[in-house]
Amino acid sequence: QVQLVESGGGSVQAGGSLRLACAASEYSNPGNCMGWFRQAPGKEREAVASILSTGSTTVADSLKGRFTISKDNVKNILYLQMNNLKPEDTATYYCAARPGPCGSLLPRYFAGWGQGTLVTVSA
Repeated sequence: QVQLVESGGGSVQAGGSLRLACAASEYSNPGNCMGWFRQAPGKEREAVASILSTGSTTVADSLKGRFTISKDNVKNILYLQMNNLKPEDTATYYCAARPGPCGSLLPRYFAGWGQGTLVTVSA
């Protein structure tokens, strides 16, 4: 099973930007669907964005216009560009993959979870 490794988190002020990256532990295609998820303290893990191997993307409605998902198919790295960050974006961000379609983006259908990368946004 491919293991994914997230990076790029940090502490920023509200209105700032960060770009997260997700790399596979081996040079292989982790799956047909790759997604970004986040989990804030005391809350359930939620889907942020997803991308299919075809390039088709989705972003959670509440994050559209601020977050963008992309993938470098040569380097096999998944990215999440986050702009105009808000304190409520504070969470640990994870990437994961699944061989089939993205579906409803329920975390239990995804695998390859890494340690996550922490994003802290201060007011």
